Amino acid sequence: MKQRFFSLGRLAALLLKEFIQMRRDRITFGMMLGVPLMQLVLFGYAINSDPKYLPAALVTTSQDHYTRAMVSALELTDYYRFNHVVGSAAEAEALMASGAVAFIVTIPADFSRKVDRGEKAQILIEADATDPSVASGAISTLGTVANQALTRERGITPAEAEAEGGLDVVVHRRYNPEGLSQYNIVPGLLGVILQMTMVMMTSIALTRERERGTMENLLAMPASPLEIMLGKILPYFVIGAVQVAVVLTTAGLLFGIPFVGDMSLLLFAVFIFVMALVLLGYTISTIAKTQMQAMQLTFFFFLPSILLSGFMFPFRGMPQWAQWLGEIFPLTHFLRVIRAVMLKGADLPAVAFETGILALFILIYAAIALMRFRRTLD
Repeated sequence: MKQRFFSLGRLAALLLKEFIQMRRDRITFGMMLGVPLMQLVLFGYAINSDPKYLPAALVTTSQDHYTRAMVSALELTDYYRFNHVVGSAAEAEALMASGAVAFIVTIPADFSRKVDRGEKAQILIEADATDPSVASGAISTLGTVANQALTRERGITPAEAEAEGGLDVVVHRRYNPEGLSQYNIVPGLLGVILQMTMVMMTSIALTRERERGTMENLLAMPASPLEIMLGKILPYFVIGAVQVAVVLTTAGLLFGIPFVGDMSLLLFAVFIFVMALVLLGYTISTIAKTQMQAMQLTFFFFLPSILLSGFMFPFRGMPQWAQWLGEIFPLTHFLRVIRAVMLKGADLPAVAFETGILALFILIYAAIALMRFRRTLD
């Protein structure tokens, strides 16, 4: 019997079949709804290129009324939050190296005496310029606000203050004096590249076995779940090592990114980070049923990780809830470590907390992966 060239009935049946199949594929259906909603929420609420309430350290040996007026004026700009008051430059230096503060404001001991004598007083403000976009807004308002605050506190007119020379505000952009964005982006790319490749490749480790029909052979081997997991993930360390060498070499030769830290400390952090990533990918492979689902779950992890880690947008510019969410991604902590070691020359105590968090991810992902794999065995 000759079939018609086009039939609405056949088309309706095919459409019904596709919708039923789509409904059964919950991961794909969730991606279709989840990704647009995630993008709207993150770009609409979480992304902010002009961060406010940045942590700052105050280095001073006196608490005179001029110093209090200066600090209050800076805090009223909403850019500074003086949550550390220290008595020495060494303490402030350690805070900036670890990333605990973004600014160091140093007011000399003779500041009030010079102001009372009508002499030109000076203050020093050091900014962590590893991410130029974070420091630019706060620095641009600095000189005007500080001079106005001192003028009001002294009870003189702006003309009189200008005749005396005013306040000399010395700004020192630390670690990136020229404000080059490559200093912030290129080191972060190492983490992003490792995350993209390590998680994606290991996420299809078990799903490939299922699709090829060799999963039964793998399960029949006289090997424990831990041995199978290590056999799947360890080869990818070689690939990760090559990527690290390529990125670090390119960063120095093409972009002139300085490396002032300890290479062994950086490689130690990279090892922990890569271990966490391959275990995460392996965990995804125990959840996904096909390679397509594994890639979809990987992408669903990539998007918020890149947006909320501080790679593309200032981490401190995000609202508090977005910062809490960003803390659950290994990339967030690795970016802090690599930028601190490469650009600031941070030592192990300065990055010990972030490195410890990365090690904690290893334990969590390994436990989930082994638990999920045992269920697969059953």
